[in-house]
Amino acid sequence: MVDTVNGTGASRGGRHAVVIGGSLAGLLAAHVLADHADRVTIVERDRLPQGPEPRGGVPQSRHTHVLIPGGQRAYDELLPGFCDELMAHGAPRVAAPTDLAHWQAGRWFRRTEETAYFISPTRPLLEWLVRRRVLANPRIEVVQGTETVGLVGDASRVRGVLLRERGAAAVAVGREPQPLAADLVVDASGRSSKAADWLTALGAEPPVEETLETGLAYATRVYRTGEDGDAQAHFIVPNPGQTYGAVVLPVESERWMVTMWGLRGAEPPLDDRGFTEFSDRLPHPITRQFLDAAKADAPALAYRTTANIRRRYDRPGRRPAGFLATGDAQCVFNPIYGQGMTVAAFSALALRDALGENRRTPTTGRVQKAMYAASRQAWDISAGSDKNMPTASGSAARSTLADRVSGWYLGRVEARAPGDPAVGRVFRDVLYLSAPVSALFAPRIAKAVLFGPVRPTPQEPPMRPESV
Repeated sequence: MVDTVNGTGASRGGRHAVVIGGSLAGLLAAHVLADHADRVTIVERDRLPQGPEPRGGVPQSRHTHVLIPGGQRAYDELLPGFCDELMAHGAPRVAAPTDLAHWQAGRWFRRTEETAYFISPTRPLLEWLVRRRVLANPRIEVVQGTETVGLVGDASRVRGVLLRERGAAAVAVGREPQPLAADLVVDASGRSSKAADWLTALGAEPPVEETLETGLAYATRVYRTGEDGDAQAHFIVPNPGQTYGAVVLPVESERWMVTMWGLRGAEPPLDDRGFTEFSDRLPHPITRQFLDAAKADAPALAYRTTANIRRRYDRPGRRPAGFLATGDAQCVFNPIYGQGMTVAAFSALALRDALGENRRTPTTGRVQKAMYAASRQAWDISAGSDKNMPTASGSAARSTLADRVSGWYLGRVEARAPGDPAVGRVFRDVLYLSAPVSALFAPRIAKAVLFGPVRPTPQEPPMRPESV
């Protein structure tokens, strides 16, 4: 960190960075900052568990998570060998399309040989392994059970945070917030970030906020299958004409997670019978067949907060130096697309690269633009898909002419991907954030998309991969 980012221009010995939030985005940001500061303090509202256990500050932690190929590369780059460690702790490796029956746009994908794979851990396992790695660094400390209630500084520069101990006892005695000085503050407090209010209180401009809400809501339940069970991982993707979806994936400890979703008002019930019978609304009985054969291992849990929100810190404005936003505090996606954990790592890599670039001065604005760019493809996929839902609303819901043109082309991609292995492979690479969207416009793929036929696909989810 140089003068324009941390405001000191001092030697390494005096630099202090504060990260608000100890979830994945905060942990990975702290990991990067530890190479540029003498001390990094993570301020976390929760008391962190000692093992792979859910916690209140991650309300979706009991729901399905996947680490897609783009994310695997990012985590291994930040924490070498991380994905092998994750799988060594039991997180399943799911080959695509070999191990996954995939229904989208009214059709089943052909089950060809593996072209990619994702890892399907529980969120507590993945977060615990990251936390264990990151907090092993002696330069990084955590202040637990403490919430950030404001920023210290003025409209030109943030110089620290205001902290208050959480809990009824602290409130009862009326303890005043205490300042913690910092050269750089990174907001990784998540979807519910209060940074806009904090910046306004300093006389600075809050970021413009883009929102896209579909009203999609989901519920998740954990199951176990018998030793002789023929459980099938599968993914049923909703669309404007069919707004119900499901994903069924294995997780560690020989369990399976089942997540189903529908629009608000038609969301999955949480009682035993209602949750099971909701699967009858899906376009194929594969999920109902799984539920009838499996044994529930935990109650069903709901999650209703699925809006896409992007806070445009990258745009010009009267905002102070020494403040950055990352992870869900900067850009949050509809969770059904499985992008959040990956973008947290992308943002940390962008932070690392921006701070380590010797040729250009890493101003706060320049670093924030790099972190915005790291989330852009995921936003385009998530928000671009959600714009087409019949209940889409919000400031980002309006479709432009460019949206309609690209939507027409991507509709043709979606129609051909299930039956054409070449198109399907690139389609998955883009969705898995391991290839840019431009890969869909490569000459060979564009030719197949624009002029190729819609090839036949299976009428039923194929149980075994085919060769091509």
